[in-house]
Order: sequence, then structure tokens, then C-alpha cells
Amino acid sequence: MANFILIVGILSLILGIGLIYWINRRKFYRRNVAGLEGFSSFEASVFIRFLERLGKWLAYALILFSFLSFFLYNSEQKRIERKQQKLEIKNSAPLTE
Repeated sequence: MANFILIVGILSLILGIGLIYWINRRKFYRRNVAGLEGFSSFEASVFIRFLERLGKWLAYALILFSFLSFFLYNSEQKRIERKQQKLEIKNSAPLTE
């Protein structure tokens, strides 16, 4: 279970960073020589900017989710280690009769 949490965290981090990179790259290549963004129409401008805002919020949510997954993975690993230590202590305790 802990490995699954780690894999989900890594994938969501990669997806979030990749989405931000892709949106910023599209925005960069849309600029002309004067540094202004070129759109074919006003509607396209509004729609594309709205989608980019939603995409960035989704990317930030994915990155936040990945950090929460890493925290959960870390706490799960510590819980497993404590459980193993308790078992080792219990098994190594001398038997008293």
C-alpha cells in the first residue's frame, strides 16, 4: 500500500509540473515580435485564457496532492518501522517462567 501511495505522489507531481510547463510554453510561443499574445478572435482569447487558468489550478492541485501523498507515505513507513521494532522487542524478550 505504501508503494502505491509513493507512485501516485510521483505521478501527480510529474503531471502537475508538466502541465504548468506545457501551458507556459504555449503562452510563450503565442507571442509575436512585439511581445503581445496573438489570438484569432476575442472569443478564442477569452476561452483559451480561461482554460489555461483552469489548467494551472489543476496543476497546483496535483502538486499539492503529491506533497500530501509524500507525507502520507512517510508516516506510513514510520508506522511500519515502529510496528517491526515492537515485534523485534517482543520476540527478543526473554521468556520468564
